[in-house]
Amino acid sequence: MTGSEVPPSFRLAYVPGVTPAKWVRTWNERFPDVPLTLHSVTAAEAPDVLRDGGADAGFVRLPVDRTVLSAIPLYTETTVVVVPKDHVVSAVDEVTAEDLADEVVFHPLDDVLDWEHPPGQPAFERPATTADAVELVAAGVGLLVVPQSLARLHHRKDLTYRPLVDAPQSSVALSWPEDATTDLVEDFIGVVRGRTVNSTRGRTTSKAPASEQPKRKRAESSGTSRRQPAAGGRSGRTGSGGAKGTKGAKSPRRGKPRR
Repeated sequence: MTGSEVPPSFRLAYVPGVTPAKWVRTWNERFPDVPLTLHSVTAAEAPDVLRDGGADAGFVRLPVDRTVLSAIPLYTETTVVVVPKDHVVSAVDEVTAEDLADEVVFHPLDDVLDWEHPPGQPAFERPATTADAVELVAAGVGLLVVPQSLARLHHRKDLTYRPLVDAPQSSVALSWPEDATTDLVEDFIGVVRGRTVNSTRGRTTSKAPASEQPKRKRAESSGTSRRQPAAGGRSGRTGSGGAKGTKGAKSPRRGKPRR
């Protein structure tokens, strides 16, 4: 490596609520010579970070601008309402937006749910972040509706959550710049999609035909060696004489009409 060359590395952005540990672990096992660095970004920042080259790929929340970014949807989260443990909602398995009609429901500025009409009564002021809203819920001021992963991220012993069945949902995707689909990005896509080390996808496609070719040759060679005894009339069924061997060679042809 010359002084001007930069060792390869992979930069992965991820938004709050996403846990990339399992994919990072697989990457480190499969590509130990290519370090992976993690960059935590907000859901609002993620598209700009990818567009500006701040990361090679990232786990983002949909939607994204598909004219600039490629995206592979991974999963859709359950939406939940976060409440104090002694709140009446904690006594049921799930709730609807109508159940929250008389409750103050916070709608933080970093909310990731695409609400047409947020449920409940609006708070006097919108909290700046989801973390701020969680603190207000713990203080008994109101409730909060978020994707389940964010409820887990901001878990507190004095709070719980229940599914909100008729609320918008948030989907998580792997995304990267459309014009920067590098080999390393393809490798990470393979990791996320569960491709094995010996997968024929991507840069390893040329290896499969090479390994298959000798097997075909051996099969053909083996088949030829099996046909030679029949041609020479040395079959155990026809005896060892030349004339008998010739008659034995004809017997398969006589058997065909019967089959």
